[in-house]
Amino acid sequence: MAWENPSNEEIKQLLTEAKTIAVVGLSDNPERTSYQISAAMQKQGYRIIPVNPTVQEVLGEKAYSSLLEVPESIDIINVFRRPEHLPAIAEEAAQTDCNVFWAQQGIVNQEAYDYLKKKDFTVIMDLCIKVVHAVLVK
Repeated sequence: MAWENPSNEEIKQLLTEAKTIAVVGLSDNPERTSYQISAAMQKQGYRIIPVNPTVQEVLGEKAYSSLLEVPESIDIINVFRRPEHLPAIAEEAAQTDCNVFWAQQGIVNQEAYDYLKKKDFTVIMDLCIKVVHAVLVK
């Protein structure tokens, strides 16, 4: 089955109800897209949890090496990694209490999609969370 994003209504509800976003691949470099998008989402009131083994802290939040190290509940897992990394991240995501997996614009991986759908995840791919938030959550 080819990947398919949820409806705009479903995505709007997810973004409205979510409070915490774990960002896999969040860079501490303000020039990087992951930093800029996460900073914008933080300004919208979301708690951002950086997941990147190469940094200690980003946007004033402690960084974790993996999703499995995050000690609190996650509402959305937002991924800024190349498509070939998504299956491994999906396997890690399935071991958390989160059930929403969001791959940023330009990122699609059918294997990760199929795996997560079997685990009852809501999977969103190839969409920028900041742009979608700006359009759907006013």
